[in-house]
Amino acid sequence: MKRVRCPKCDQYITFDETKYKVGQSLVFKCPDCGKEFGIRIGVSKLRERQKDEHPDEQANEEGCGSIVIIENMFHYKQVIPLHIGDNVIGRYQKGNPANCAFETVDPSVDLNHCTIIVSRTKQGNLKYTLKDNNSNTGTFVDNVELTPKERRIIDDGALFTIGATSIILRSADNIDD
Repeated sequence: MKRVRCPKCDQYITFDETKYKVGQSLVFKCPDCGKEFGIRIGVSKLRERQKDEHPDEQANEEGCGSIVIIENMFHYKQVIPLHIGDNVIGRYQKGNPANCAFETVDPSVDLNHCTIIVSRTKQGNLKYTLKDNNSNTGTFVDNVELTPKERRIIDDGALFTIGATSIILRSADNIDD
């Protein structure tokens, strides 16, 4: 089964690609918004966003580590690289300015749920600080909710939860180990 995303409302439509040949054109009508759009089998614009079916947990494009979104009933596994400064984590939606947004249908994840601030210590090591962005469902580290305005330093392998989504921090300092 394959899925395509409606260009108007960003909802997924699933279909059986084995019934069609490479290069064949299909027309879909979105059941949510009614938008009609076409695709060509074998040509995907989503591939750029999804990267591949088996993302590398050690993705480290800018040398600042990454977060791993653990697959659950709301979304597939995703790896999102981090950068120095504020990494705003939230649900992907067309036009959302969050720079670490991930694709999910989890309604308990806000568009701008939490932030990981990546900085360097005086010794030059990477430091990861997590804070909640006044989200509706909170941000939890080790099953303890961050209080408003609380900033918690987290390390490689730290597991934190936003809504029904669990995320693991992969530090750049430990990637070559």
